[in-house]
Amino acid sequence: MMTCFPKLAFLLFYLIIVGECSKHKSSRRRRWTGAVETHKHGTLLSKKMVDATKTRKVKTDHLLRVDDHDFTMRPAFAGPAVPVGVDVQVESLDSISEVDMDFTMTLYLRHYWKDERLSFPSTTNKSMTFDGRLVKKIWVPDVFFVHSKRSFIHDTTTDNIMLRVYPDGHVLYSLRVTVTAACNMDFSRFPLDSQTCTLELESYAYTDEDLMLYWKSGNDSLSTDDKISLSQFLIQQFHTTSRLAFYSSTGWYNRLYINFTLRRHIFFFLLQTYFPATLMVMLSWVSFWIDRRAVPARVSLGITTVLTMSTIITGVNASMPRVSYIKAVDIYLWVSFVFVFLSVLEYAAVNYLTTVKDGKDRKLREKAKEQALPCSCGMSHTRTMMLDGTYSEADTNSLAGYTRAPIVTEDPPEKQERMVVHLSLDNEYTGTKKKGIRGFSIIQNTHTIDTYSRMIFPGAYIIFNLIYWCVYC
Repeated sequence: MMTCFPKLAFLLFYLIIVGECSKHKSSRRRRWTGAVETHKHGTLLSKKMVDATKTRKVKTDHLLRVDDHDFTMRPAFAGPAVPVGVDVQVESLDSISEVDMDFTMTLYLRHYWKDERLSFPSTTNKSMTFDGRLVKKIWVPDVFFVHSKRSFIHDTTTDNIMLRVYPDGHVLYSLRVTVTAACNMDFSRFPLDSQTCTLELESYAYTDEDLMLYWKSGNDSLSTDDKISLSQFLIQQFHTTSRLAFYSSTGWYNRLYINFTLRRHIFFFLLQTYFPATLMVMLSWVSFWIDRRAVPARVSLGITTVLTMSTIITGVNASMPRVSYIKAVDIYLWVSFVFVFLSVLEYAAVNYLTTVKDGKDRKLREKAKEQALPCSCGMSHTRTMMLDGTYSEADTNSLAGYTRAPIVTEDPPEKQERMVVHLSLDNEYTGTKKKGIRGFSIIQNTHTIDTYSRMIFPGAYIIFNLIYWCVYC
């Protein structure tokens, strides 16, 4: 029994040693197989890997050495001015406001400069592109919009900012901006006007000694979308300029200008302003063909046209700024208003003269009936003139040397109001008296006033339109 125990222990120890050796061999086999596979994959990856900047192990901050430099200072600090090229692509011209005298524009603003602190090694000379998160860590130009009222960088779905860095340190910085800027407009020819608006770009902190702002490609630095259109304006021209701006407290700055010329479409105002005003003036002329005794018709027509013209003038001025000078549309509307108002005054004059004439005719008939005997002055060469109700009794009494006699005819009693006046005058005095009576007849005959108005009012208005459109078109 005691001799068998050492044998069993030795056998158990032997089995343990054999098991451990087999495990060690299988582990070595697996490690060798994995190393071979890793070597194969590494060979394939090394074939695909072209540039060290594309590997994930190299961080952007370490590659560009952002932490090794002080980017609060401009490139080449204390040296020559940094050239910063600018180009702009206008995406849309959103609105033009005459009341606020401003415009709203959406554009892509791009800056080009060189910062050797951002240079990095590359075997392919390819650039790296970043979003807006890197912009906060490096130096970028501080360009702002002069005379802007509101502006913002679009942030849907992320901030619309792009930064592209080249191995030699050249940088492209692009952002999408919507800006509302002031535009000094001249409305003296409105609505037959053309407006020139300007968007101005300038560095806020750096003078021309530190930063030289310029258009990268001259006039080609500004590009526009062919689909840009406005409801009230026709875009005629886009062009760029640049000059120096001086501030007494800080110095000289480079300023870039985006100029564009807009010509207003006239068709809308023809339909909404000019055509209705012309119709109202023509409508006021209808009263010249209405009988002068139709007081309600002529008065209501005149008042309606006057009020309508007032409404048109108020509507036009409500959509315009309160400028202190006269606009072209004001001239047309107010002249039209004067024509309408004069037509009302014309009927007031006709109605007054008609009333006066009727009163004098009534007195003339009453006095004619009271006279029974003719008056004869015994003059030799007499002439006879028939007077009807057109001439008043006072005028017949003012004629010295007349002989008057009522004429008894077979006409009805209301027509027996004519008188025969015997004149004993020589030829020259007779001709002069006839001319005076004819001129007095034109004033007293209210039908004649309406007849002349039918020709004078349209003729004068046509002449005004010819002069107006020749001057402003």
